Amino acid sequence: MTEQATDRRRRYGVVGTGARSQMYVEALLTDHAEVGELAAWCEPNPARADHYDALVRGHGGTPPARYTPDQLERMVDEQQLDAVVVTSPDWTHAEMTSRALHAGVDVVLEKPLTTDAEGCRTITRAAQETGRSVVLTFNYRYSPRNSALKEVIASGRIGEVTAVHFEWVLDTMHGADYFRRWHREKEHSAGLAVHKATHHFDLMNWWLADTPSWVFATGGLNFYGDANARARGLGERPGRGTVDPPSTDPFALDLRTDPKLKGLYWDAEQHDGYLRDRDVFAPGITIEDTLAAMVGYERGAVMTYSLNAHSPWEGYRVSVNGTEGRAELEVVERAAVLPGPDGRLVLDASSVVDDTADDDVRRRGERLTVQRHWEKAELVSIVNSDGGHGGGDALLLHDVFRGTAPDPLGKRAGYRDGLASVAVGLALNESMRARERVDVASLDLPL
Repeated sequence: MTEQATDRRRRYGVVGTGARSQMYVEALLTDHAEVGELAAWCEPNPARADHYDALVRGHGGTPPARYTPDQLERMVDEQQLDAVVVTSPDWTHAEMTSRALHAGVDVVLEKPLTTDAEGCRTITRAAQETGRSVVLTFNYRYSPRNSALKEVIASGRIGEVTAVHFEWVLDTMHGADYFRRWHREKEHSAGLAVHKATHHFDLMNWWLADTPSWVFATGGLNFYGDANARARGLGERPGRGTVDPPSTDPFALDLRTDPKLKGLYWDAEQHDGYLRDRDVFAPGITIEDTLAAMVGYERGAVMTYSLNAHSPWEGYRVSVNGTEGRAELEVVERAAVLPGPDGRLVLDASSVVDDTADDDVRRRGERLTVQRHWEKAELVSIVNSDGGHGGGDALLLHDVFRGTAPDPLGKRAGYRDGLASVAVGLALNESMRARERVDVASLDLPL
């Protein structure tokens, strides 16, 4: 696919104006304003639309037209849209994407594709019936470090992949946040196996250029939740983090301290009752904070995978074993989460100790090593640029709004990539429930 023509700006609507939509909104207001026009919001909560209206005005623009979800088709027609960006909650993805496709527009869809097998079938039918485009925004594919590992595997330097170990840890700022909001309810998010790990399983499917075949998994709520709080003697807990006087509890989130959170959630809860700052040790959490799985692939490779949502540091390690050698990628995104002078948490972006520390002390950074049999290990260069995920977010947005230049690594993802990723997460959930190996084919997904 070549770059899209720019003689007419494509008109976009944004479906769901929560926190995830900001990246796309700002892209259309700045770097990609010459090719894309922000024409409409589709949002049920007026306070969240107000927040983004203010953002548009801050960039010197005129706020888009407003519509509610039941008016999606009317929005497409009246605003003569070319595409919509769907960043609504996960459980709404199938409905909103299907309706948008049938209304005659392309869809840019925030991960995950959806949360259940029927949603997968709904999106697939709509895409096939309409012939419209569905782009999945797997921004981790665009991160230079992950692209570098893809190049190593695709080049054959380590031979045919036989086994992979993939460990991802979320720190107690990022990881805890999933247990404050709607993601804590499995009926809405399908758990971290789908919502968060969709990134990880997509990376693995993409790295291997293979299809998942079976999953065997276990997991549990081992750190967060009211039972764990009682077991560790944490004492009386508030129902939410925004309290008076302000809490100094490291797990408390006060929405009033951040303008974005205040505008999108604190000021908005009067309209829909949604609480964004629930205590991570409160009752009602139905997702897991610890996952472990084995995933088999059609060509024979096996991945061992783990996800921990309560680590003191954040990042991931990937070890890829092949018939000719081994590749190892280690990424430390945040070295520590530390208490600030006012009791609130701050992120340490450098290291866990001072700069005189020995080299073996964990520091923020990344390293990709390749070692072939009977050879010394070699470091692989990773070239980053400005922006999130080593510049990967900017590359993704360029691809989304301007089309893609030659793409030898196949970074651009569609709904079938989303299906393959969600398939692993759904099979993982079923394996935990049934306590047995689950074949992906048994889910009856249109892979």
